[in-house]
Amino acid sequence: MEQYYSVLKKCALFRGVDETVYPHLLDCMNANVKHYNEEEYLFLAGDEINQVGIILSGKTQIQKENLAGNKHIIAILEPSHLFAEGIVCTASRLSPVTVQAMEASAVLQIPYERIIKVCGNSCVYHLGLIQNMMMVLGEKNVNLNWKLELLTLKGMREKLASYLINASVSNGSKMFQIPLNRTELADFLNVSRTSMCRELSRMKDEGLIDLYGRSFKILDQKRLAQCLE
Repeated sequence: MEQYYSVLKKCALFRGVDETVYPHLLDCMNANVKHYNEEEYLFLAGDEINQVGIILSGKTQIQKENLAGNKHIIAILEPSHLFAEGIVCTASRLSPVTVQAMEASAVLQIPYERIIKVCGNSCVYHLGLIQNMMMVLGEKNVNLNWKLELLTLKGMREKLASYLINASVSNGSKMFQIPLNRTELADFLNVSRTSMCRELSRMKDEGLIDLYGRSFKILDQKRLAQCLE
């Protein structure tokens, strides 16, 4: 596990936890590492989930399918990202989404009860984990509200502008990389890939943005923000 300590340090669940207590804390929570191959499913919609997961290496995606079987990408998970924390807090614990590995991935699995219940050893940092879990749930609610707001936008340019401005803010820079390729970005925005690529080209020609692959640069933030008015 030591090779993954630097990843755990970036995870919101371990915020403020001293790295020296990781061995004791992980043992206390009965945490275990599971490996997945590319395209392998971590779990499917409808499965009962009793563990919280942390991506240690690789990349996975959260998917949602409609009644017609069309897939929509909800989120991309990379190292240090936490998932299933919202599902395990429900009464049924049945997953409304599917999680699939996009590449070979290692995932730390922690039984939910081991997180929320202080152990008999009275770990000083265990209480911190409970507080961090509450903060994570609050932050997730904010992100879900943004995603809902994003999907309610009607125009292609509006959706792209909202996504790119949010990515810029999250990265703290006008130059940033996104974790999605063009097909995945279209799925995430729930739009046509062809139409989206055409609109990105227009935005580049108009001097709003510059782009190459997954790298973006906001050239005129004021005009880009005006797309949302």
